[in-house]
Amino acid sequence: MYCCFFCRYGIRVDPIQWFYILTGQDESGSEHPSIVLILYSVVPVVLCLLTEKGLAVEIISGTPGMLIHIINLLVLILLPMVIIHIRDGFSLVGASVVTTLYSILFLKLWSYVQVNMWCRVARQNHKGSLRRQSLSYNNLNESTKSKKKREIKNSNEDLKDSNGVLVQYPDNLTLRDLYYFLFAPTLCYELNFPRTDRIRKRFLAKRIFEVLAGTQIILCVIQQWMIPSVKNSLIPFSNMDYAKASERLLKLAIPNHLAWLCMFYIVFHSWLNLLGEILHFADRSFYNDWWNANNTDVFWRNWNLPVHRWALRHLYLPMMELGYGKYVAGLTVFFISAFFHEYMVSVPLKTYKIWAFMGMMGQIPLSHISKYMERSYGPRFGNLVVWASIIIGQPLCIMMYYHDYSVVHYGESLLEDYSHV
Repeated sequence: MYCCFFCRYGIRVDPIQWFYILTGQDESGSEHPSIVLILYSVVPVVLCLLTEKGLAVEIISGTPGMLIHIINLLVLILLPMVIIHIRDGFSLVGASVVTTLYSILFLKLWSYVQVNMWCRVARQNHKGSLRRQSLSYNNLNESTKSKKKREIKNSNEDLKDSNGVLVQYPDNLTLRDLYYFLFAPTLCYELNFPRTDRIRKRFLAKRIFEVLAGTQIILCVIQQWMIPSVKNSLIPFSNMDYAKASERLLKLAIPNHLAWLCMFYIVFHSWLNLLGEILHFADRSFYNDWWNANNTDVFWRNWNLPVHRWALRHLYLPMMELGYGKYVAGLTVFFISAFFHEYMVSVPLKTYKIWAFMGMMGQIPLSHISKYMERSYGPRFGNLVVWASIIIGQPLCIMMYYHDYSVVHYGESLLEDYSHV
C-alpha cells in the first residue's frame, strides 16, 4: 500500500524544506522570537535560586518566599502562551520547542523548590538535611509508610559527589548545582545524585549516531507518508464522511506509529542516555517494559519513568499525606498531565481546543475498560486495548487538530480548495 505513495506523490523527502521549517525562515523571516524566549528562560531560574538563598538565610520569610515561587512558576508557564498568541513570527517547530522547554522547567523548578522546602523544615526541626529520596530505586508498589521509613534510613547513605563529600543543605544552593539538575535526565531534584566515574566514548558515539539517524528517519516518515495522509483526511473529516475518514485514519495509523516508536527510542533511550553519559549521571532507568502492559495503568507507570516519578513524589504522595484519597490524588495527576499535553499542542498551533486534554482524561475510563478486559478475557486482551488506544488514538488526534488548525487559520476557503482536488 505504501509503495503507492511513491507512485502517486513521488519522493517527498526534502532536507532543505526541513531547514526552513526548523529555523522558521518560511514564516518569520530574519526574526527568531523563539530564541528570545529560550534565552529568557534564564530569568525564572535565577529568580528561583535567589529566592531559595533568601529563604535559607532567613532574609525572606516562609510565606512571602513561597508566594514568590508560586508567581514565578505561574509566569513561567503562562508567558509562552501569551507571547506566542499575540506575537507573530513563531514557527511551529520553534513554538513547540519553547513550550516543551518551559514545561520541563516548570516541573524541575517545582521539584527544586519542594525538596529545598523539605530540607528547610527538617533543619528547623533539628533533624539535619533530611529530604525525600528520588524514587528511582524504590519499589513503587510499597506503601507510603514503608517509603518514608526507608527515606529516613537512606538519608545518610547517598552516593558522594565528584569531590567525595556529601552536599548538605544549604550548600547546594549554587547556580552550578541548579543547572546541573536542569540539564540532568531527571525531573526529581536531589542534593546528591549518583555519579559515574568516566565517560564511555563508544557508548556515547552510539547514542549520538542513534539520535542523528533516528531523527532523520522520523522526518522522512513524516514528510513522505504522514503529511499526504493528513492533508487527504481534511475533506472527509470536515464532511463527516465516516467511511473515508476511517480509511484515512487507518492509512495514517501505521506511519504515525512507526514515527512514535522511533521517537520513543530516540528520546528515552538514546537522548537521555546521551545526556546521562556526558553529565556522569548514573541513574539510567528511564522506562520499563510498557509494551507488555496488561492495562493502561501499568502502561502509564512504565513508559515515562521520569514523569511518573515526579508525579508520584511531588503530587500523589503529598496529596495522600494531606488526607486526600487515592482516587482524588490520581485524578489530580491525570488532570495536570492532561493540561501539559494540551499546552504543548494548542499553544504552538494557536488553536485552543481540548482534544489532547480529553484524550488524557479519557485514559481514566479506558483504564477501567482495560482492567475489565484483563479480568474477563486474560492479560492479552488487556494488552490489546493498550496497543489499540496508542495506534488509533494518536492519528485521530492529529486529524482533529489539523482540521481545526486549517479552519481557524485559513478559513473555509481552504476546505473549498481541497474539495476540488
